[in-house]
Amino acid sequence: MKLPKQTKRYCPSCKKHTEHKIAPAKKKSPSSLNWGSKYRMQARGKCTGSGNQGKLSKGALTKWKRYGKKATKKTDLRYTCGDCKKTHCQKEGFRAKKVEFA
Repeated sequence: MKLPKQTKRYCPSCKKHTEHKIAPAKKKSPSSLNWGSKYRMQARGKCTGSGNQGKLSKGALTKWKRYGKKATKKTDLRYTCGDCKKTHCQKEGFRAKKVEFA
């Protein structure tokens, strides 16, 4: 899917429509996040002393495809305002195999 490098959008900090630069969000390491699935799984194992209670020990289902990844990922775009230079995220992502900026 092709997207423009710049677009006019509403800026919440300026409170008006301005020209915005569009860029994909950079991937962060799981350790840099405050809370997430990694820490949730550690907490689940700690409380009862019985590991992850079988959540990760399920085998691969070959006949009925449930444990596969999806073919597309949702976009995570950042919009940077041209006036105040503040960045904000998109409200909802959309599924696309490939996103190009033209």
